[in-house]
Amino acid sequence: MASKKFLFLVVSFCLLASFGYSQRVGSSYDVKDSSLVPGKRMPQHTEFLNGQYNFPSKPRNQWEIGIKGGLFQVSGDIPAQFVSPGFGAHVRKAFGYIFSLRLEYMYGIGKGYSFREAENYAKNPAWGANIANPGQRYSAPRAVTGAGGVRQIVSSATGLTSTPLEHIFYNYKTKVQDLSLEGVVTLNNVRFHKSKTGFNIYGFAGIGGSVYDTKVDALNADGGKYGFQAISQAAYKNRRDFIKNMKDLLDGEYETAAENQGDRRPKLFGNTFKPSGTVGMGVAFKLSNRLNLALEDRWTFIKDDLLDGQRWQEHAWGDAVLTRDFDSYNYLSLGLNINLGAKSVEPLWWLNPLDYAYSEIRNPRLMRLPKPVLPDTDADGVTDQFDREQTPAGCPVDSHGVSLDTDGDGVPDCKDKELITPTTCQPVDADGVGKCPVPCPDEKCFEGYIKKGNNDCATTMGALPSVSFKAGSNKLSDDAKAVLATVAAKLRNNPGCKVVVVGYCSSNKKEQQLSWDHVNAVINYFVDKEGVSQDRFIFNYGQEGGDCNTVDLRAAAEGEDGPNKVEPPHPNLRKG
Repeated sequence: MASKKFLFLVVSFCLLASFGYSQRVGSSYDVKDSSLVPGKRMPQHTEFLNGQYNFPSKPRNQWEIGIKGGLFQVSGDIPAQFVSPGFGAHVRKAFGYIFSLRLEYMYGIGKGYSFREAENYAKNPAWGANIANPGQRYSAPRAVTGAGGVRQIVSSATGLTSTPLEHIFYNYKTKVQDLSLEGVVTLNNVRFHKSKTGFNIYGFAGIGGSVYDTKVDALNADGGKYGFQAISQAAYKNRRDFIKNMKDLLDGEYETAAENQGDRRPKLFGNTFKPSGTVGMGVAFKLSNRLNLALEDRWTFIKDDLLDGQRWQEHAWGDAVLTRDFDSYNYLSLGLNINLGAKSVEPLWWLNPLDYAYSEIRNPRLMRLPKPVLPDTDADGVTDQFDREQTPAGCPVDSHGVSLDTDGDGVPDCKDKELITPTTCQPVDADGVGKCPVPCPDEKCFEGYIKKGNNDCATTMGALPSVSFKAGSNKLSDDAKAVLATVAAKLRNNPGCKVVVVGYCSSNKKEQQLSWDHVNAVINYFVDKEGVSQDRFIFNYGQEGGDCNTVDLRAAAEGEDGPNKVEPPHPNLRKG
């Protein structure tokens, strides 16, 4: 019997392995997908996307519903038949990547036949009530074989014999149902060298309740006792032949109720009820993200010795001696499991929790990386890799970092006391003052040559253009980039000025985020493509009174200030 069970396991495992390993192992879900996150965990998800929390929220995952069929077997005092059927169903939900709970129902029909002739049957009410001669007790009996090969009981004290005993071979049929709540632990979904696996190994244990109804086939179709002497064990060379002839003899009605606990134990649906404990192991093989096959073996233990209707020890002729152990039952099954749930990932026991961490290390998408700091040794607004000259602090420079020399006299403007020196007055001294041939009593001589200082950036930079976007888009067109290039040139020529970048509309979340996207796109272009420092911009979005698809630029007033960078208001709606 054990060899049959082992063979069944090996064949089933090989069959399932061929299905399981044929499946392509893919990657896990996208942690940025907000549709997979339940509402109660959305705050954590938002903080995670904004870089304020290191751990992504747990996604909504599917329920598993399974049906199964297999072989049911009782382990008791009477040898069981391995071909007894069993059926079951369950529902399972993950509470983490390792642990899940499962509610399982099982129905099994167990049968058994004893190949050993019973000698203590008189104590079993199911058999004792249906025999003609249960025998007579003696204080210290022993079995002998008398004349004609007739078995007798001989008293060691007197040597007297009783009347011949009946030939009895036990049998039973039991129907068992149970409902159990089981904790399931997954053993192999945390993988260090693979994103996911095509098979899942798990163990489980739980508690529940079992009901059973056991009967024996003690009477033939005419209501009389069976002639078991015709199939005495001695007449057959092996158990297989004996069991075959036993089945041929019995009519299979199982009309007699086996011994049970009576009213001493609770009843459910008229059958004996007992609390039970279950342990088991299983392996599931993925067919798709929705389907998998599972091979499983479970043992259930109940504190009862009457699952097979027999609890009396044999060869105990004097006293009623009970067996020392309790019965249990085993259920070996092959099942089909289905994952159910919309907007959900696979059950978590199929996912590898390391997949996100490894993918971020390899190709960062959400990892908070430090902002690159480009060196600018002379702090003139032009980074060192583009700077052709290390200028003194406070000296205005051109786009190449070279000090401005408006009049071309060789003295930079920051040191030139005479900003516009006519060519006729050059060469100049160290302060940039020329020596004109005709004395000039005041500045009027240089009217039109000298550029007067003015701290009003709105005047020096003039009116700045606007930038338009296509409806619903945050992508800069080629025309918009050309406009921004002209503004960048003005910024370089006016190093002390800042520009306010204004986006419009804020009546709903979508408009607020799109306004932010527009302003962010303009500033990023200035910084990334034109090399203008981000500190020279004021980030202003969600204003009223303008076109939702337009960004206005204006020179900041003297003393006006504001943030040059703002976090997105609704990152889940962020485009690009």
